[in-house]
Amino acid sequence: MKQVYPTFILNTNDGSEHPFLVCVPDMDILTEGDSFADAIEMARDAIGLAGISMEDNKQELPVPSDQMAAIKKVKQDIEDIDFSKGILTYVDVDFSEYRKKMDTKTVRRNVALPSWLNYEAEHSGINVSRVLQEALMEVLNVKKNI
Repeated sequence: MKQVYPTFILNTNDGSEHPFLVCVPDMDILTEGDSFADAIEMARDAIGLAGISMEDNKQELPVPSDQMAAIKKVKQDIEDIDFSKGILTYVDVDFSEYRKKMDTKTVRRNVALPSWLNYEAEHSGINVSRVLQEALMEVLNVKKNI
C-alpha cells in the first residue's frame, strides 16, 4: 500500500551536523537530515519502518492528514521547536516495497511433500526452498527486490 504523508522540514541554520529537523505529525515521528534531500529520505525511512512495525502489531496505518489538519497537528505538538515555521512537503512511502527491501530475514516453514517427490528433488539437486519461493512469488504476482 502506498501512502503520502505531510512532513515538515525545518532548517535550523545553526551549523550543527544535522541542521534539517523533520516532523511527520501523523506518525509522531521526529528525525533529522544533513540536507533537505537527506531529510526527505530520513522521513521516508522512518515512515516506512513505523508503518511495517504497525502492520506487524496488527495496528492500522494512520490516514494522512490534509494540509490544514497537518498544520493544526504540528502546532499542537510544539514543545521546543515550532515545525510549522518549516517547509511543508509530502513524502510518499510504498509499505509493501519497503517491507521487501528491509524485512529480508528468512522464516523456517515446514512443508509436507510426498516421499517420492522429495526423493526426486534431492536426486536432481533441486533446492526445494528456492523453488517454493519462486512459485509463491509467481502465484502472488510479486517480485523480489534486488
